[in-house]
Amino acid sequence: MGKKIVVITGSPRKNGNSFVMTEAFMKAAEEKGHTITRFDAAVKNVGGCHACEICFKTGKACSFDDDFNTIAPAILEADAVVFTMPVYWYSIPAQIKGVIDKLFSFCVAGKDVAGKECAIIACCEENDMSVLDGVRNPVERSAALLKWTMVGEVLIPGVLNVGDIEKTDGCKQASALAGKF
Repeated sequence: MGKKIVVITGSPRKNGNSFVMTEAFMKAAEEKGHTITRFDAAVKNVGGCHACEICFKTGKACSFDDDFNTIAPAILEADAVVFTMPVYWYSIPAQIKGVIDKLFSFCVAGKDVAGKECAIIACCEENDMSVLDGVRNPVERSAALLKWTMVGEVLIPGVLNVGDIEKTDGCKQASALAGKF
């Protein structure tokens, strides 16, 4: 039986390298019978966490009414969450960081989200794999805190321009990642 997988993208560049890998993953996952719900954080209105700690007490995940309130219910219902993004200035892009920060709401509200699976698809301009640590480490630590199991990571260095991903095995790796769910 297929799983419910939420894919959250963090690139504002349509047809960029991380988007192309995301599409490859989603196609392979759907072929395996999984149901995909995708949120493109770059076109959503998700602000940073205000640390008010009244998460879910107003009937919404966040008392500040933004698009995290549509993403949170999908995460609660999902079996797995996949974060896809490029590295921006050695870290997580701002477009997706608000979503990741607001995962804190599940902890504050005592929501049982343990047992979900999680994966990362990311790329960066430089050829140094350690550049991807700025994305990998926070997502891995967040998953550990939430008691999610990391099932895989596709981390591709050396891509900048649209289409550069085609010169790598990134799409092949992203497709193979679908088989780990």
